[in-house]
Amino acid sequence: MQKLTQSHKVAKLLKDNPDQKFSARQIAEQITEKYSDDYQEKRQNPRFENDKSFIQQIVAEIGAQKDQILKIDNHIFWQDKPRPRIYWYDPINTVDTNIQNEQENLEDEEVVSITKNKISEQELYSVLIDYLKNEQKLYCQRIDEKRSRNTYGGGGNQWLHPDIVAIQPIDKEWNELIRTCVKHGSGQSVRLWSFEVKKELNGSNTRKCFFQAVSNSSWANEGYLVTTSISSNIVEQELRMLSALHGIGVILLNSENPSESEILLPARSRAEVDWQSVDRIVKENEDFKDFIELVSTYYQTGRIRSRDWNKIKG
Repeated sequence: MQKLTQSHKVAKLLKDNPDQKFSARQIAEQITEKYSDDYQEKRQNPRFENDKSFIQQIVAEIGAQKDQILKIDNHIFWQDKPRPRIYWYDPINTVDTNIQNEQENLEDEEVVSITKNKISEQELYSVLIDYLKNEQKLYCQRIDEKRSRNTYGGGGNQWLHPDIVAIQPIDKEWNELIRTCVKHGSGQSVRLWSFEVKKELNGSNTRKCFFQAVSNSSWANEGYLVTTSISSNIVEQELRMLSALHGIGVILLNSENPSESEILLPARSRAEVDWQSVDRIVKENEDFKDFIELVSTYYQTGRIRSRDWNKIKG
């Protein structure tokens, strides 16, 4: 029997559960479990460190395959705003393709923001930290560009500082023997993350914001551009193209319910930290220096004090 394509797997799941609404993550989890044999080889790819990173990739693929999924059966519907995108199967009603295309074109022309005028970019930092702490199990620090020395003069530090940085102690639950082997064998016991936060991404600012994230996050194992709103499908397509080229991921942050935030595009993991770039930021910014000092302490002691992390200074 010929294997179903991923788009057909999604369509079948929706049809088998009429009127039930699914997010892309829920779909990814169910189809990879139901068709586990089909995904076995892909799951073994070494670029997926764990099940979470693998599922994130499937979520991204489902988003990219949205149009293919909808073409399989005109009883399949989707809701794009507010995020996360929701899919469902309506056994009675069908989609009028022309109307749907008109609606998509209208979305491409209009700026739709879930949180516009409700929350400032500064206020988003604590929301993001809440999400990263509880959902991704990261230990975060806020980096304030005002605490930089500006040694290079006006504009010398432009696009140097990420908004939020984090450590992921991947060896935290390992047996002490394994931790010792990794330490003396020059293995990787932690991963460093970097995040650039923008309230909204639209047609006029997307490329600028993305390359700002490239500039100030490329030193990390994983770098992300974070936003509460993507204005249109055209902007989302642009982000997918840029992410594929440069490896920066995209997080869609739900400011009202952080646990419902979504890694829209997973970052491309880097095996090594760019320590030369890290040194450049350490010399300029006191917050970043404090962060690296805490990372150094973890390398030496294997201990993390909760009181040192996940807070906004001042």
